Amino acid sequence: MVKPVLVDPNIYPTDDVLFSHLGKVKSVYLSLFDYIRTTYPDFVENWKYYHDGKNWLLNVTRKKKILFWLSVNDGFFRTTFYLSSMFEQNIAGSHLPEELKRQFLESSEKKIRGITIVLTKTKDVDIFKELCSIKLSKN
Repeated sequence: MVKPVLVDPNIYPTDDVLFSHLGKVKSVYLSLFDYIRTTYPDFVENWKYYHDGKNWLLNVTRKKKILFWLSVNDGFFRTTFYLSSMFEQNIAGSHLPEELKRQFLESSEKKIRGITIVLTKTKDVDIFKELCSIKLSKN
């Protein structure tokens, strides 16, 4: 299991703090947020420290609905989208990598299902964009 890095509740995850952990992946992070801020200017970003997980997480919302969660680790970051079963056809028919489709489809017993992307390369932002589009298709 990967150890979280944003574990001190007294250290807010500023860009400097984030970039110190992301290293070479900083450009991927910046690319993702350039896309978000340009394409969806009404998205709201909110960093919060969660005592149960002892970690800072970012949730990004639109009209009070959470679109995705983001966590940072050394050398990468991940986003998680939670989707209901009504997205099953959208996911199955998408261009998402098979492992992500499987991640969603194999959790059919759950009411809300998650898809997590580990972002380390610029091409991973394209996967993020597609998931964002899918999530917003039913909003």
